[in-house]
Amino acid sequence: MSDAARRHPKSPAAHDSATTLQTLLLETRIEERARDQAFRQVYETVLGSSTYLGDKPNFTRIGTNDLARMFDLYDRIFLGGEVRRALMAQNSKLEFALSRRLTRSGGQTKRTRPSRSQAFSPAQYEIAVSVPVLFATFGDVDRPIRACGRLCYDRLEALQRIMEHELLHLAEMLGWDRSNCSANRFRNLATNIFGHTESHHQMITPQERAMVQFGVKPGSRVSFDWEGKQLYGIVNSIRRRATVLVPSAQGTPYSDGRRYDKFYVPVECLKPV
Repeated sequence: MSDAARRHPKSPAAHDSATTLQTLLLETRIEERARDQAFRQVYETVLGSSTYLGDKPNFTRIGTNDLARMFDLYDRIFLGGEVRRALMAQNSKLEFALSRRLTRSGGQTKRTRPSRSQAFSPAQYEIAVSVPVLFATFGDVDRPIRACGRLCYDRLEALQRIMEHELLHLAEMLGWDRSNCSANRFRNLATNIFGHTESHHQMITPQERAMVQFGVKPGSRVSFDWEGKQLYGIVNSIRRRATVLVPSAQGTPYSDGRRYDKFYVPVECLKPV
């Protein structure tokens, strides 16, 4: 991407890493045509260099090295590598994870450092991508997928939108020591750099998949086989699996005054009753 298309600040002052990154983020504007070309460059590079994706936009396997590669491409192409430089200047580390515990959001950026640390002190950062949400998207539930206000045409494009959003969270943390995707600054950065018009996704969650494919939702009465017995219970929550509460005189007491045994059951094994 040319400097004219990126429109970065021409002569960044020799401030500390946080100030430099602040200036870069606030002054960066990506033209639509250049942005779309850059999106395609990231897409094709990640797809062509991965040993997991198998040259399939709707891949069925992915590794954390794919996330790291995508992050570095975005940082280099859109922000000139300044996010990585800020990490190094602040003596901080960044890791990537594929999370099975995230079931409502597409991704998450976390920071860990001692509780009494000062702002911009060394920290451990992690960008995690939700495995349940990513792989439910463009799976067996057929509907248009939008993420950050942009229409996605395959799983790799959905992953790109997740990474763009999480990269901005990290950049804000490094530049301002805090990040909030509901705040005006984040929204403006997301629009100016990545063309995002929303700060949330409309991807497929395990809850939606369970309802559309199996007619099951929290509060549903269901039956299921367990070690050769047919049990009846109520769906309490749906994440990677459904949590089903089965009435039991010896079970754990709950707020409704009854006792239940708790079972974790694959959604496809449940039958509404």
